[in-house]
Amino acid sequence: MENDSKNKLSPPQMNPYIFTILLIGFGLWCFWDGWMTKDPEMLKHANFNRVLSMILLPWGIYDFFKLRKKQKDRKEK
Repeated sequence: MENDSKNKLSPPQMNPYIFTILLIGFGLWCFWDGWMTKDPEMLKHANFNRVLSMILLPWGIYDFFKLRKKQKDRKEK
């Protein structure tokens, strides 16, 4: 019984950049829908997408550099 508990594998760890990737991905999608698309159906939502892209893209970039700095600090320790 004791041997079984020692052999159990820990669950896989989630990538720390997943939230950053989602922020940047959704920000790019909103950027495309707000600024680049010529689809008349999406023009109804253009202001929403423009504002959201201006929030999500800088947030994702900030989060990327914050995580990268945190990982460098951990490696140095």
